[in-house]
Amino acid sequence: MEKSVTQAINYRRSVRIFKSDVELDSEKVKHCIENAVLAPTSSNLQLWEFYHIIDKNTLEQMTRACLGQNAAKTAKQMVVVVARKDLWRIRAKANLDFLKSVYGDKPKEEYSGREKFALNYYKKLIPTVYFDFLGILGWLKYVIFQLVGLFKPTYRQVRKSDMRIVAHKSAGLAAQNFMISMAAFGYDTCPMEGSDTLMVKRILGLPSGAEINMVIGCGVKEEKGVYGPRFRVPFETVYKKI
Repeated sequence: MEKSVTQAINYRRSVRIFKSDVELDSEKVKHCIENAVLAPTSSNLQLWEFYHIIDKNTLEQMTRACLGQNAAKTAKQMVVVVARKDLWRIRAKANLDFLKSVYGDKPKEEYSGREKFALNYYKKLIPTVYFDFLGILGWLKYVIFQLVGLFKPTYRQVRKSDMRIVAHKSAGLAAQNFMISMAAFGYDTCPMEGSDTLMVKRILGLPSGAEINMVIGCGVKEEKGVYGPRFRVPFETVYKKI
């Protein structure tokens, strides 16, 4: 029986050692990745990819790339979450094509104001924000948007580095969806920050524009796989009611 959302969140811990004699159902893991792609994502661009690794030889290579840590060494499967800011044109076009299929193919003047706004969002606004050249245009846009912001509220995160952060935030939301879904099945995970990301990209055959968001080791936890009781700073120190 699957756990409720609250149960899954409370169950999830970062597990450093997985059982060697318990295999995972790859279809269930794939289903958890399907849940991952339902996460919220900036402008619905879905600038992410998920690499589900079950091949033993590749797992061994990934263990080395993950610096030999136990969460990689004992993982039965891995999922690599990849941020793909470089795919913004393709994803924007996919959204545009979807909207046209919903609104219908009709003359421009027959679109409602809301429909025109949505279409122009992907035709004009997304290219304005995402297009850059060696970071130069990003800084120019940044200055312009800061000046506009002197007179009215405006979006300010328009540099190349800002858009990278946006893509990684969306990928992180998807990764959390995945890990909570795994917990609902009684499977365990460990998101690993420590890895040679260049080596990971070479193992997976990723292009230069792809960026590793995180590598997630997957399995069923050993009793000693969780290194200690959960610690969180007091809720009152992070909760601010306004």
